[in-house]
Amino acid sequence: MSDDDRPPLAARAADTALGMAMYAPIALCKILPYRWRIPMMGWLTARVVAPLAGYGRRVRENLAHAVPDLPKAEVRRLMRAVPDNAGRNMAELYSTDEFIARTRRSSVIGPGLEAVRAAQREGRPIIFVTGHFGSFNAARIAMIEQGFSMGVFYRKMHNRWFNRRYVAAMGALSEPMFEQGRRGMMQMVKHLKRGGVLAILTDLNAHDGVPLSFFGKPALSPLATAELALKFDAPLVPVWGIRRDNGLDFEIVVEEPVPMSDPVTMTQEVNDRLERQVRARMDQWLWIHRRWKDGIGPLADRGEAYLEELRRKD
Repeated sequence: MSDDDRPPLAARAADTALGMAMYAPIALCKILPYRWRIPMMGWLTARVVAPLAGYGRRVRENLAHAVPDLPKAEVRRLMRAVPDNAGRNMAELYSTDEFIARTRRSSVIGPGLEAVRAAQREGRPIIFVTGHFGSFNAARIAMIEQGFSMGVFYRKMHNRWFNRRYVAAMGALSEPMFEQGRRGMMQMVKHLKRGGVLAILTDLNAHDGVPLSFFGKPALSPLATAELALKFDAPLVPVWGIRRDNGLDFEIVVEEPVPMSDPVTMTQEVNDRLERQVRARMDQWLWIHRRWKDGIGPLADRGEAYLEELRRKD
């Protein structure tokens, strides 16, 4: 970055101060042994950070939008349980050695295992697709232990100070990493051309996506993952890192590859499979983030136009 590209000193100071405040609970919890650190970070996030940041309100609003008939007692439970899981995920990310040592022993099950092993033997690329459910990073570590050297496509954090530490922590778990954007996409394509393995989070509010159903509501869903799978003949395989009841360990579930068809149908199938997992374990999905915020409006209208163009081609 050139001097001209740097933000003003005051903006950098504010960015640093905010980033340090975001990192402070993580630094505090790192003093503790791992088996206490993870639940403590969950407790701090649920009881201190969430009320200050408005996470509980956002969980409640998203639940009211997606599952309006959910009992009030369950809504109140999820307002605490969802930030708790998010906090645990953050503490695990910044506990590289302990997290890897514990998670690499996770049981890996599911009907998709044979399919991905066959693709690996054939030298074909593989795309694992997952979401902000359970622990994406646990699934990542476990599949690396199974012999799948996994590249990761990620979205950078807005706070520069925190993002530098976030990228370093993610890179310490595995590389290569591809940042969202044109350059990252080009690097990712080269990785797949070489028969590489890739992991992508699918449940992002994608401004270049199309409005597909998630919990019966329109959510802008990125088609790029399915398009890459079709272009490179790569199995598109949902994988879930499900947190066990003890809050520290995981079971990794590898589903059957999504049948190859067209990007819209395949992406809707991924949405449906994620929804089934979330409905079975509501506290393990990140109800904090704004999955449906652009499900209507100009961006969705653009997505509808794209869908209509696809229908005409058919």
